[in-house]
Amino acid sequence: MHKVALMKGDGIGPEIVDAAVQVIEATGVDIDWIHLEGGQSARKKLGASLPDETLSTYLECGVGFKGPFSVEMEDERVTPRPRGVSKNKQPRSYNSATNALRREGGGFAAVRLARNYRGVPAPIHGLDVVIVREINEDIYVASEYTVEDDTAVALKIITRKASEAVVRFAFEFAKRNRRKRVTAVHKANVLKQTDGLFVRVAREIACNYPEIEFNDRFVDASCAMIVSNPSWFDVAVMPNQYGDIMSDLCAAAAGSLGLGAGATYGTQACLFEPVHGTAPDIAGKGIANPVSQILSGALMLRHLGEEQYAAAIELAVKDVLSETANHTPDLGGNATTQKITQAIVDRISGHNSR
Repeated sequence: MHKVALMKGDGIGPEIVDAAVQVIEATGVDIDWIHLEGGQSARKKLGASLPDETLSTYLECGVGFKGPFSVEMEDERVTPRPRGVSKNKQPRSYNSATNALRREGGGFAAVRLARNYRGVPAPIHGLDVVIVREINEDIYVASEYTVEDDTAVALKIITRKASEAVVRFAFEFAKRNRRKRVTAVHKANVLKQTDGLFVRVAREIACNYPEIEFNDRFVDASCAMIVSNPSWFDVAVMPNQYGDIMSDLCAAAAGSLGLGAGATYGTQACLFEPVHGTAPDIAGKGIANPVSQILSGALMLRHLGEEQYAAAIELAVKDVLSETANHTPDLGGNATTQKITQAIVDRISGHNSR
């Protein structure tokens, strides 16, 4: 039996997490779900968006499955205690509960999957890309300070250690999943020291994987290429902020943010979650697309070594999305969350009975 920390999150989170759990359990996999509080709902109930018990239990489980957490610009920083406090060091501090979970679990690589599905209307066709994003550094970790009242500064930090870890992960991911090409995305023509270090490290590591094609491309050209020739990309690895932007671009190009699977891989714990936010405007209406959460569950099962169950979910999702009657409003249809969920469950049950 696999023990998994379950955090339903905010907004549409509880709806799509319940749907994903229903689909995962339909495969027959044996999972012990450990229900934990987190996000704004936890703040209102317990006074903290990441209670100490939630973080400790997640780290003990080593695997987390979560819905989206709300993040407001005015929210105070999250300072967890289980690993952060010692006599000689300041507590670790993070700009959100989600980032605290990722970083406290030793997260070093975030994966976002985006692909076209037959039957799903999309502005771009021919897309099947894996975005691998470094998540420990770069400007996106919000290392900021203010000089007097009218100047704000954010630090962009790139290290060899973090770059090596994420690039090596990207090549290993490509190797395990029979992907043929890895592209390093950067802006080293301008940021010669920071992005320059990242791409130099990528070129060095690529030499250890002669069976996988390697190239590098500027981030602005990469965004243009996603629109004009998306099949050019297979696995793309990049620093933190570029990855955050490109993963949303690719998911939207594929038809909806509701279709993209996501995961953060860490040395202590791995976190599986959808690529989108809480969508408070449709929360509670029963029309949220659960596919991103469901496909993130398939990534989780693959991580747990349950390849057969992961493949069953992915096949069922592919089959169900091919029928427009199962499309939720974000895909141009009028199906409910429960309708598409039940269709996926039925498809899995049908495959299992053969």
